[in-house]
Amino acid sequence: MRHPTARILAAALALSAVALAGPGRAADEPPAKAVEIKIDNFAFVPEELTVSIGTTVTWLNADDVPHVVRTEDKTIKSPPLDTDDTFSYTFEKKGTYSYFCSLHPKMVGKVVVQ
Repeated sequence: MRHPTARILAAALALSAVALAGPGRAADEPPAKAVEIKIDNFAFVPEELTVSIGTTVTWLNADDVPHVVRTEDKTIKSPPLDTDDTFSYTFEKKGTYSYFCSLHPKMVGKVVVQ
């Protein structure tokens, strides 16, 4: 039979490992991802992007004029983005999200969430 102190030490080590691991995600859950879409020369680059659920997409305005990222149903709607401003959105549902610049409607893009 093991010594009681050894059992207490083993339990303390096990609890420490759980505490250090923190409230992480499930073992089969992939880590959250982040990707960027650049707004440059009155275009979204890339124009079409495919991502996984849980991905955060950040739009970066590299133009010298303001732009607004918006979906028709306003699920996604950024404030006006000046030069070097960013806007981020985390995609939590599968689907195709077509968006445009509400200041320059010919600027269009699409995020496909799988």
